[in-house]
Amino acid sequence: MSGFDIRWLDLREPADRRARDAGLLAAALAAIHRAGTARVLDIGCGTGSTYRMLRTWLRSTVQWQLLDRDPRLLAEARRRHGGDALTFVEGDLAELERLPLEGAALVTASALFDLCSADFMARFVCRLRRAGVGLYAALNYDGEMSWSHRHPLDDEVVKSFNAHQSRDKGFGAAAGPDAWSILSDNLHAQDFRIMTAASPWILGGQDAELQRSLLDGIVEAVAEEGNLSAKDLQDWHAYRIAAITSPVSSCRVGHQDVLALC
Repeated sequence: MSGFDIRWLDLREPADRRARDAGLLAAALAAIHRAGTARVLDIGCGTGSTYRMLRTWLRSTVQWQLLDRDPRLLAEARRRHGGDALTFVEGDLAELERLPLEGAALVTASALFDLCSADFMARFVCRLRRAGVGLYAALNYDGEMSWSHRHPLDDEVVKSFNAHQSRDKGFGAAAGPDAWSILSDNLHAQDFRIMTAASPWILGGQDAELQRSLLDGIVEAVAEEGNLSAKDLQDWHAYRIAAITSPVSSCRVGHQDVLALC
Protein backbone atom coordinates (compact mmCIF):
# COMPACT_ATOMS: atom_id res chain seq x y z
CA MET A 1 0.00 0.00 0.00
CA SER A 2 1.66 3.20 -1.15
CA GLY A 3 1.22 6.15 -3.48
CA PHE A 4 -0.40 8.73 -1.19
CA ASP A 5 0.07 12.28 -2.34
CA ILE A 6 2.08 14.51 0.01
CA ARG A 7 -0.11 17.51 -0.84
CA TRP A 8 -3.24 15.57 0.20
CA LEU A 9 -1.63 14.51 3.47
CA ASP A 10 -0.66 18.12 4.20
CA LEU A 11 -4.13 19.40 3.34
CA ARG A 12 -5.85 16.99 5.71
CA GLU A 13 -3.47 17.42 8.65
CA PRO A 14 -5.16 20.49 10.23
CA ALA A 15 -8.59 18.83 9.94
CA ASP A 16 -7.18 15.62 11.45
CA ARG A 17 -5.69 17.59 14.34
CA ARG A 18 -9.03 19.23 15.14
CA ALA A 19 -10.98 16.00 14.77
CA ARG A 20 -9.06 13.65 17.09
CA ASP A 21 -11.05 12.83 20.19
CA ALA A 22 -9.39 14.65 23.10
CA GLY A 23 -10.29 11.99 25.66
CA LEU A 24 -8.74 9.12 23.71
CA LEU A 25 -5.72 11.23 22.86
CA ALA A 26 -5.16 11.97 26.55
CA ALA A 27 -5.56 8.29 27.44
CA ALA A 28 -3.04 7.29 24.75
CA LEU A 29 -0.53 9.84 26.04
CA ALA A 30 -1.00 8.59 29.60
CA ALA A 31 -0.38 5.01 28.50
CA ILE A 32 2.88 6.03 26.85
CA HIS A 33 4.04 7.99 29.88
CA ARG A 34 3.28 5.11 32.24
CA ALA A 35 5.84 3.07 30.31
CA GLY A 36 8.66 5.39 31.40
CA THR A 37 11.40 5.48 28.76
CA ALA A 38 9.05 4.37 26.04
CA ARG A 39 9.17 3.66 22.34
CA VAL A 40 6.24 4.47 20.05
CA LEU A 41 5.94 2.66 16.71
CA ASP A 42 3.95 4.72 14.18
CA ILE A 43 2.84 2.50 11.30
CA GLY A 44 1.83 3.90 7.92
CA CYS A 45 3.49 7.08 9.16
CA GLY A 46 3.33 9.05 5.91
CA THR A 47 5.23 12.31 6.45
CA GLY A 48 4.99 12.04 10.25
CA SER A 49 1.60 13.59 10.99
CA THR A 50 0.90 11.49 14.10
CA TYR A 51 4.34 12.30 15.47
CA ARG A 52 3.75 16.01 14.92
CA MET A 53 0.42 15.74 16.73
CA LEU A 54 1.66 13.85 19.79
CA ARG A 55 5.17 15.18 20.29
CA THR A 56 3.90 18.42 21.87
CA TRP A 57 2.67 16.51 24.92
CA LEU A 58 5.23 13.72 25.16
CA ARG A 59 8.34 13.69 27.31
CA SER A 60 11.67 13.95 25.54
CA THR A 61 12.54 10.43 26.73
CA VAL A 62 9.92 8.93 24.40
CA GLN A 63 11.55 7.36 21.35
CA TRP A 64 9.74 7.32 18.01
CA GLN A 65 10.04 4.81 15.22
CA LEU A 66 8.28 5.81 12.00
CA LEU A 67 7.44 3.02 9.56
CA ASP A 68 6.06 3.24 6.06
CA ARG A 69 6.29 1.24 2.85
CA ASP A 70 6.52 4.30 0.60
CA PRO A 71 10.12 5.57 0.34
CA ARG A 72 8.92 8.97 -0.93
CA LEU A 73 6.88 9.58 2.21
CA LEU A 74 9.67 8.36 4.47
CA ALA A 75 12.11 10.66 2.70
CA GLU A 76 9.77 13.60 3.29
CA ALA A 77 9.35 12.64 6.96
CA ARG A 78 13.12 12.46 7.29
CA ARG A 79 13.50 15.84 5.57
CA ARG A 80 11.05 17.44 8.00
CA HIS A 81 12.25 15.71 11.17
CA GLY A 82 15.76 14.48 10.46
CA GLY A 83 17.08 16.55 13.35
CA ASP A 84 14.74 14.91 15.88
CA ALA A 85 15.50 11.73 17.82
CA LEU A 86 13.62 9.48 15.41
CA THR A 87 14.32 6.31 13.52
CA PHE A 88 12.80 5.72 10.08
CA VAL A 89 11.96 2.24 8.85
CA GLU A 90 10.95 1.29 5.33
CA GLY A 91 8.79 -1.77 5.88
CA ASP A 92 5.77 -3.64 4.60
CA LEU A 93 2.91 -4.01 7.08
CA ALA A 94 1.92 -7.22 5.34
CA GLU A 95 5.07 -8.77 6.83
CA LEU A 96 3.59 -8.79 10.32
CA GLU A 97 6.24 -10.97 11.91
CA ARG A 98 8.89 -8.43 10.96
CA LEU A 99 7.19 -5.47 12.65
CA PRO A 100 9.49 -4.13 15.41
CA LEU A 101 6.92 -4.45 18.19
CA GLU A 102 9.07 -5.86 20.97
CA GLY A 103 9.73 -3.18 23.58
CA ALA A 104 7.19 -0.75 22.15
CA ALA A 105 4.86 0.99 24.58
CA LEU A 106 2.23 1.67 21.94
CA VAL A 107 1.57 1.37 18.21
CA THR A 108 -0.02 4.41 16.59
CA ALA A 109 -1.73 4.77 13.22
CA SER A 110 -3.82 7.45 11.57
CA ALA A 111 -6.34 7.01 8.74
CA LEU A 112 -4.98 3.54 8.06
CA PHE A 113 -7.28 0.67 8.95
CA ASP A 114 -10.18 1.59 6.64
CA LEU A 115 -7.70 0.69 3.87
CA CYS A 116 -7.08 -2.78 5.32
CA SER A 117 -8.94 -6.07 4.98
CA ALA A 118 -10.76 -7.82 7.81
CA ASP A 119 -8.30 -10.71 7.55
CA PHE A 120 -5.31 -8.40 7.89
CA MET A 121 -6.80 -6.70 10.95
CA ALA A 122 -7.45 -10.06 12.64
CA ARG A 123 -3.85 -11.15 12.08
CA PHE A 124 -2.49 -7.74 13.08
CA VAL A 125 -4.38 -7.79 16.40
CA CYS A 126 -3.08 -11.29 17.15
CA ARG A 127 0.43 -10.01 16.52
CA LEU A 128 -0.16 -7.11 18.92
CA ARG A 129 -1.44 -9.48 21.60
CA ARG A 130 1.58 -11.76 21.29
CA ALA A 131 3.87 -8.77 21.71
CA GLY A 132 1.77 -7.29 24.53
CA VAL A 133 1.50 -3.90 22.83
CA GLY A 134 -1.50 -1.56 22.71
CA LEU A 135 -2.85 0.43 19.78
CA TYR A 136 -4.00 3.99 19.20
CA ALA A 137 -5.70 4.04 15.79
CA ALA A 138 -7.23 7.41 14.98
CA LEU A 139 -9.33 8.81 12.15
CA ASN A 140 -10.79 5.65 10.64
CA TYR A 141 -13.43 6.66 8.07
CA ASP A 142 -16.86 5.37 9.17
CA GLY A 143 -18.95 5.91 6.03
CA GLU A 144 -20.83 9.01 7.21
CA MET A 145 -20.62 12.07 4.99
CA SER A 146 -23.04 14.98 4.85
CA TRP A 147 -23.28 18.62 3.85
CA SER A 148 -25.23 21.51 5.32
CA HIS A 149 -26.39 22.42 1.79
CA ARG A 150 -28.19 19.31 0.57
CA HIS A 151 -28.22 18.00 -3.00
CA PRO A 152 -30.65 15.30 -4.23
CA LEU A 153 -27.76 13.01 -5.21
CA ASP A 154 -25.82 13.23 -1.94
CA ASP A 155 -26.98 9.86 -0.61
CA GLU A 156 -26.28 8.05 -3.87
CA VAL A 157 -22.85 9.61 -4.20
CA VAL A 158 -21.88 8.64 -0.65
CA LYS A 159 -23.21 5.11 -1.16
CA SER A 160 -21.13 4.68 -4.32
CA PHE A 161 -18.06 6.21 -2.69
CA ASN A 162 -18.35 3.84 0.27
CA ALA A 163 -18.62 0.89 -2.10
CA HIS A 164 -15.41 2.04 -3.77
CA GLN A 165 -13.72 2.20 -0.37
CA SER A 166 -14.08 -1.58 -0.15
CA ARG A 167 -11.81 -2.18 -3.12
CA ASP A 168 -8.37 -3.70 -2.64
CA LYS A 169 -5.93 -1.08 -1.32
CA GLY A 170 -3.04 -3.52 -1.01
CA PHE A 171 -4.26 -5.81 1.78
CA GLY A 172 -7.14 -7.57 0.04
CA ALA A 173 -10.70 -6.26 -0.08
CA ALA A 174 -10.66 -3.23 2.23
CA ALA A 175 -13.03 -3.07 5.18
CA GLY A 176 -13.68 0.59 4.39
CA PRO A 177 -16.34 2.17 6.62
CA ASP A 178 -16.68 -1.04 8.67
CA ALA A 179 -13.00 -1.13 9.59
CA TRP A 180 -13.19 0.59 12.95
CA SER A 181 -15.89 -1.80 14.24
CA ILE A 182 -14.10 -4.87 12.82
CA LEU A 183 -10.87 -3.70 14.43
CA SER A 184 -12.66 -3.13 17.75
CA ASP A 185 -14.26 -6.58 17.65
CA ASN A 186 -10.90 -8.23 17.06
CA LEU A 187 -9.29 -6.26 19.87
CA HIS A 188 -12.13 -7.21 22.22
CA ALA A 189 -11.75 -10.87 21.29
CA GLN A 190 -8.07 -10.65 22.25
CA ASP A 191 -8.95 -9.18 25.66
CA PHE A 192 -7.68 -5.66 25.07
CA ARG A 193 -9.29 -2.84 27.04
CA ILE A 194 -10.99 -0.80 24.32
CA MET A 195 -12.23 2.76 24.06
CA THR A 196 -13.77 4.28 20.94
CA ALA A 197 -14.95 7.79 20.12
CA ALA A 198 -16.19 9.71 17.12
CA SER A 199 -13.66 12.05 15.50
CA PRO A 200 -15.45 13.68 12.56
CA TRP A 201 -14.03 16.26 10.26
CA ILE A 202 -16.14 19.43 10.37
CA LEU A 203 -15.01 21.35 7.32
CA GLY A 204 -15.80 24.99 6.68
CA GLY A 205 -14.48 27.86 4.62
CA GLN A 206 -11.02 27.60 6.19
CA ASP A 207 -10.77 24.14 4.65
CA ALA A 208 -11.72 25.18 1.11
CA GLU A 209 -8.67 23.62 -0.54
CA LEU A 210 -9.12 20.38 1.39
CA GLN A 211 -12.81 20.28 0.44
CA ARG A 212 -12.00 20.75 -3.23
CA SER A 213 -9.45 17.96 -3.15
CA LEU A 214 -11.87 15.72 -1.25
CA LEU A 215 -14.63 16.36 -3.79
CA ASP A 216 -12.28 15.62 -6.69
CA GLY A 217 -11.39 12.30 -5.06
CA ILE A 218 -15.01 11.43 -4.41
CA VAL A 219 -15.97 12.11 -8.03
CA GLU A 220 -13.09 9.99 -9.32
CA ALA A 221 -14.08 7.07 -7.07
CA VAL A 222 -17.80 7.31 -7.87
CA ALA A 223 -17.08 7.50 -11.62
CA GLU A 224 -15.14 4.24 -11.31
CA GLU A 225 -18.12 2.61 -9.61
CA GLY A 226 -20.29 3.60 -12.59
CA ASN A 227 -23.60 3.99 -10.73
CA LEU A 228 -24.23 7.60 -11.76
CA SER A 229 -24.23 9.16 -15.19
CA ALA A 230 -21.33 11.42 -16.07
CA LYS A 231 -23.69 14.40 -16.34
CA ASP A 232 -25.30 13.80 -12.94
CA LEU A 233 -21.90 13.43 -11.32
CA GLN A 234 -20.60 16.55 -13.05
CA ASP A 235 -23.65 18.54 -11.89
CA TRP A 236 -23.26 17.27 -8.31
CA HIS A 237 -19.57 18.17 -8.31
CA ALA A 238 -20.24 21.69 -9.65
CA TYR A 239 -22.92 22.26 -6.98
CA ARG A 240 -20.63 21.05 -4.20
CA ILE A 241 -17.69 23.17 -5.39
CA ALA A 242 -19.88 26.26 -5.53
CA ALA A 243 -21.24 25.62 -2.03
CA ILE A 244 -17.76 25.71 -0.49
CA THR A 245 -17.68 29.51 -0.77
CA SER A 246 -20.95 29.95 1.12
CA PRO A 247 -20.22 31.36 4.60
CA VAL A 248 -22.74 29.00 6.22
CA SER A 249 -21.76 25.87 4.31
CA SER A 250 -20.09 22.97 6.06
CA CYS A 251 -19.16 19.36 5.40
CA ARG A 252 -19.05 16.56 7.96
CA VAL A 253 -16.95 13.45 7.32
CA GLY A 254 -17.27 10.78 9.98
CA HIS A 255 -14.29 9.05 11.58
CA GLN A 256 -13.79 6.87 14.63
CA ASP A 257 -10.81 6.71 16.99
CA VAL A 258 -9.92 3.42 18.65
CA LEU A 259 -7.63 2.96 21.68
CA ALA A 260 -6.77 -0.53 22.90
CA LEU A 261 -4.60 -1.18 25.94
CA CYS A 262 -3.30 -4.45 27.31
